[in-house]
Amino acid sequence: MIFFSWFFNKRAQPQGRSGLSSTLGSSGDYGCVMVFPGDHGSHHQPTIPSGRNSTMQPRNHRVRTKLLGVALSLSMAFSGAMLLDPNTTHAAAANGNANASTADAVVATGMQYLGVPYKFGASSGSTDAFDCSSFMQYIFKKNGIDLPRSSRQQAAVGTPVAKDRLQPGDLVFSDTNRDGVINHVSLYIGDGKLLHTYRVGIGVTVSTFAGSTWDNTFVTARHVLPGGSGTVDLPQSDEQASVAAATGKSIEAPKPAASEGKKRYDWKPSRHS
Repeated sequence: MIFFSWFFNKRAQPQGRSGLSSTLGSSGDYGCVMVFPGDHGSHHQPTIPSGRNSTMQPRNHRVRTKLLGVALSLSMAFSGAMLLDPNTTHAAAANGNANASTADAVVATGMQYLGVPYKFGASSGSTDAFDCSSFMQYIFKKNGIDLPRSSRQQAAVGTPVAKDRLQPGDLVFSDTNRDGVINHVSLYIGDGKLLHTYRVGIGVTVSTFAGSTWDNTFVTARHVLPGGSGTVDLPQSDEQASVAAATGKSIEAPKPAASEGKKRYDWKPSRHS
């Protein structure tokens, strides 16, 4: 009925000026654009007859005008009035594509190291062996994203993500010792899978997330892919924040002492499951 009313009115419409189109806005001023159901984004701008046609009776003119008003009201009620700014829309799409591309690159980098041995306290930057957090730090670094060294520090950066909203490239953190301290980090790679490293004899591998130890001891997940820069905001002390504000440079969070890292930040080989 909506389209019939509009079409019926359109046929009776003279070719003169349009009273309603100026209210809705033209395609050039990004005014209120109504997207009708099924039009896949085409912008219809219904017009009210000007009355120039002398054969149109006043009564019919009023009836058609009312029908058009009802049609527009119903269309807006069901479809909604949408303000579309092409610049904003395109920027959001570009951002999403960039994030997806970076996530794919991080996953691809990590998959190159399948089978590399696990070593607790592995050196940052080493590819001969990894522990869980040095592995994440390395593969993100290779793609231009700096992360802190320990899993607990990594869990404090980025944006929190619900477990049921994980996307490839998100970091998943667990407390496998069940002592209230995060001690493991994995990379979600999609399709319910994790890429990570753990336990001597296993090393870098892909595991199913659902029902696993890492699922049952899940603490948080973080989205750390940048929106437009190649850095991730790191937790900072007040002093570091002051210096950063003054210099415009981000200061990397300090690395934990080796003894502290062994005690709190990564899996204890004797307690792996």
